[in-house]
Amino acid sequence: MTFLRQFNFEMVSRFEPSWYRSESFLKQAVAIQDSLFFNYRIMLDLPITRPIGSPRSPTTTGYDFDDRPFLVFWEITRACALACQHCRAEAQSRRHPDELNPDESLRLIRQLAGWKPPMLILTGGDPLMRRDAIDLVRAATDVGLHVGLSPSATPRLLRTDFALLKEAGVQRMSLSLDGATRETHDAFRGVPGTFDRTIEAVRRAHEAGLSLQINTTLTRGNVAEYEAFKRLMFVLKPAMWSVFLLVPTGRAGLEDLPDPADIERIFEDMADLVGKAPFAVKTTEGHHFRRVLIQRRSGGATRTRPGLNSPTGIRDGRGVMFISHTGEVSPSGFLPIVCGNVRETHPAEIYRQHPLFISLRDNNALGGKCGRCEFRTVCGGSRARAYGVTGDPFAADPACLYEPVLAG
Repeated sequence: MTFLRQFNFEMVSRFEPSWYRSESFLKQAVAIQDSLFFNYRIMLDLPITRPIGSPRSPTTTGYDFDDRPFLVFWEITRACALACQHCRAEAQSRRHPDELNPDESLRLIRQLAGWKPPMLILTGGDPLMRRDAIDLVRAATDVGLHVGLSPSATPRLLRTDFALLKEAGVQRMSLSLDGATRETHDAFRGVPGTFDRTIEAVRRAHEAGLSLQINTTLTRGNVAEYEAFKRLMFVLKPAMWSVFLLVPTGRAGLEDLPDPADIERIFEDMADLVGKAPFAVKTTEGHHFRRVLIQRRSGGATRTRPGLNSPTGIRDGRGVMFISHTGEVSPSGFLPIVCGNVRETHPAEIYRQHPLFISLRDNNALGGKCGRCEFRTVCGGSRARAYGVTGDPFAADPACLYEPVLAG
């Protein structure tokens, strides 16, 4: 519990804007802290024709999206003990009998190692529902892959040795906070005690020296909690705060989408955090945050993804690939159009050659206002949300209210 008591107000006071130093902010941070305490119990720029396994360059400059994704998300299981309102995977309590088995999983790891995407994220469901999850982390690390882990805040996670996760090779762990209070988060996740377990997992990650990312899903039901989420980040001190803008897929419906005006207001506030807060800030499926950031900085030179050393313009199918628990490959977990299966086809072949992936990488294939937007090369909109709302992955992103300067 000492972690929560050691909130560094002096450190926060060094950051702008001035409200970080205000007495009201400090009182609010203390209130959050007291509540938790007392109630708590790479980069490749060579041509696409190079062979799989060519060396990586040390920067993201000129990243070749046609060759390989920057991020590979592998849903190693769909099993999960939670019942989240928004679950993309519509996770089940038991593992699917047709999951990639251990031999198939190791084969996939060897294929990815030859291809060398900069980051592999093991997700679910709850990846820890697979007994060999840590073995898969270790196997991927041993062949040179950089591995992230996205577990669910369950008793199983708290029975896990966090130091062992780091030793096995987990470079970053992501945990979710979708309600700023115990009541709202537990209601969102569908299981009482999830908030407390998340806070305990945050403490243990810090204790083990694990880099931590906190994911927050913005929905119509929790946008009013944004300020409380923001204050909570200063208490929990993650390396990264990732704000996920809801996509209507899985258990999430159209009625859960936040109002575009609320999103714009929140993104403008988040832009003021970038480079000033003691944690990095980014969005997931909220690509127009990049447009907002550029506008807030008066069209300055900041053209990269905020808060993460990722290449400019990364989005579903363009620097992102998703592999399901049964080996099916999609442009992202939120754009569930199956383009192949790693059981039959090398993932590099699917990513490089499938017509959908090729089209998603083409900024000129975008339709509606996204297709004529002057920010399309750095943003491009959420292809997943466009698909979820309209059935067309190339339509305009309905969450963005910006009207392009270019004529239609």
